[in-house]
Amino acid sequence: MGSNGGTAAFVPEPTAFGEKTEAVANALILHGKPGRPEFYDATVPSPSNHHWLPWLAKQLIVRDIPAHTPEMPLAFAPDYPAWRRELERYDISPRTLFAAHSCGAGFLLRWLTENPDVSVGRVVLVAPWLDPTGRLAPGFFDFTLDRHVASRTAGLTVFHSDDDFDDIQVSVRTIRDSVADLRYREFHGYGHFARTTFPELLTALVD
Repeated sequence: MGSNGGTAAFVPEPTAFGEKTEAVANALILHGKPGRPEFYDATVPSPSNHHWLPWLAKQLIVRDIPAHTPEMPLAFAPDYPAWRRELERYDISPRTLFAAHSCGAGFLLRWLTENPDVSVGRVVLVAPWLDPTGRLAPGFFDFTLDRHVASRTAGLTVFHSDDDFDDIQVSVRTIRDSVADLRYREFHGYGHFARTTFPELLTALVD
């Protein structure tokens, strides 16, 4: 399913959801892996406050969905046990929504794979990355995807842009080949989704 990068998307009003909104307990929004110079640049927002993450959190909050953007430690050099500890500080239930970007999306897939007793709400993976070369995050993705991980969600969707980085293209192909029953949406010209607003993502989570 394609999308034109210049097409405006409908942003639902907070009052449009009624009981759907009340059925959601919370939402977790996971950032990706910045470069080391960006991480230590005091003029650049922290990973959890960059791009569309704060916008999405606010849009969910005004719909009475408590939304959190965990700040993963030393995000430029991801360490799986450290990221896992940070994620598990939060309440996670079958009513928890997830939106995850890039490295955060790959991390979430590993966490869900390694916690087979966990069920969650809707999950949207934006430009998921699995470090296919193994050079940028050694050991972080040493796992085998659970083919049936989508069955433990209320819907698992991959967002992918046709002009994203080569590593993302490879990662998305791996996920699509390995995971059953996922939904896929391809965008044109969205790059690595470094956007300040993201109405399509909001709609995928709550509409």
